[in-house]
Amino acid sequence: MAAITLELLEILDAIDRRGSFAAAAEELGRVPSALSYTIQKHEESLGLSLFVRQGRKSVFTPAGRLLLEEGRQLLQAADVVTAEVRTLASGWEPRLKIAVDSLLPVTRIMAVLAQFLQQHPGMEIDLCEEVLGGTWEALLDDRVQLVIGAPEPKPRGHGVRSEPLGVLDRVFAVAPNHPLAQRRGPLSQEEIAGHRLVIVHDSSRTSVPRTIRLLNEDKHFYVQSIAHKIAAQEAGIGVGFLPRRSISDALAAGRLVALDVDGVDLEDRLLMAWKVSNRGQGLKRLVRMLLDADILDCAGDS
Repeated sequence: MAAITLELLEILDAIDRRGSFAAAAEELGRVPSALSYTIQKHEESLGLSLFVRQGRKSVFTPAGRLLLEEGRQLLQAADVVTAEVRTLASGWEPRLKIAVDSLLPVTRIMAVLAQFLQQHPGMEIDLCEEVLGGTWEALLDDRVQLVIGAPEPKPRGHGVRSEPLGVLDRVFAVAPNHPLAQRRGPLSQEEIAGHRLVIVHDSSRTSVPRTIRLLNEDKHFYVQSIAHKIAAQEAGIGVGFLPRRSISDALAAGRLVALDVDGVDLEDRLLMAWKVSNRGQGLKRLVRMLLDADILDCAGDS
């Protein structure tokens, strides 16, 4: 175990992400021969091979791949500890990791982040997009420190604090050439069930994925984001519910048609959440700025 160092894990991670020793060395500010030497010394100490030659390229052995995958968890834990120590010393985190749910238009959020960074230029922001249960999972697994737009309900028993962002209105939308577009009056769920639904994948990695307003059991077209869902529905691939503000231009231009549906709640109550154990001044300041900006009411642009 003494032979497995964070230096080795960082090298393995960089090689895997960048695809070669040379690219990894460039990222780490070292020469490729230095990386090769470090790996060789660790292989000798461990008594195993981490790489094997395939043609002109070095690839991970099964042992090397296992060390890479498990080592990434150690690197993440080391980052968390480093950030906590720095926060304890100064009160300000060096970096904030934030997850934004795919439902939210991001223009207003970006404006708040720009203002925040102008006031605190030493901070670093790491922003990612999640969907439904994946938003909560990212917070509970400590991959992020703040989630914006997480759906109700809030998980219990995890030391999570939340503030309501407000209500996001959805609308059932179809392309103008879709058969349902000619329908007059509210649609029944049975009518919708006969057509293909466009569904955004829940980004949960380990927990049971959430689904919302799933009105049929088979004809599905899956995408990774709300932007892809909008594009798919504009193309006539399928139908589904979309945030009204995100498709306001498409509705005005006639690329999508909004239809009424019987018996479906079209309001999503969204939250901003973080763990109470995170007492960094940067997080507190950013949360206050986002709440003051009223990002849901102001999120007219996508």
